[in-house]
Amino acid sequence: MMKVKVILSAVVLLCAGFVAQAQEIKIGYTNVEFIMDLMPEMEQIGADIQDYQTQLQTNIQTKAQDFQRQVQTYQQAAQSMTEEARAAKEAELTKIQNDLQKYEQDAQVSYQRKLGELLEPVQTKVVNAINAVAAENNYTHIFAETAGQAPILLYTKEQDKFTELVLAKLNIKLPTPPAGN
Repeated sequence: MMKVKVILSAVVLLCAGFVAQAQEIKIGYTNVEFIMDLMPEMEQIGADIQDYQTQLQTNIQTKAQDFQRQVQTYQQAAQSMTEEARAAKEAELTKIQNDLQKYEQDAQVSYQRKLGELLEPVQTKVVNAINAVAAENNYTHIFAETAGQAPILLYTKEQDKFTELVLAKLNIKLPTPPAGN
């Protein structure tokens, strides 16, 4: 009878330990895009990026109209041109067309870069707020809700780093960060 009581006590203590350990994990989800959309800075960012996009589109349209005018001029004069002059003009038009396509691609990259530059301070502000709220409220992990994709981990307590454990298992030494970080 005494052995049964000891075994039951051990099982109860073991279960209580698991329950206590399970209660230490506190996971939260947030929608970063929703938070950012509500930030007052986003209105100005929207206006700035719209102006930038309009400027890029205007430049592309101007270059495209200029190219079309040159093509029309060539088509009208092509019959009266020598074979050499026609080949030279076609090569010139092909180069202009290629330059226009490259400009359009560069404009898209430039737009994305500008958008990233404008959003970076707001993103940093939101991430800092998420980290602060998570730490203040004893969350161990915070995930971002993402449309149609797996959640992204935004915050974890420092002692919950998993990478170090995997590196140790693989017998790989963690590099030391450079001084000043």
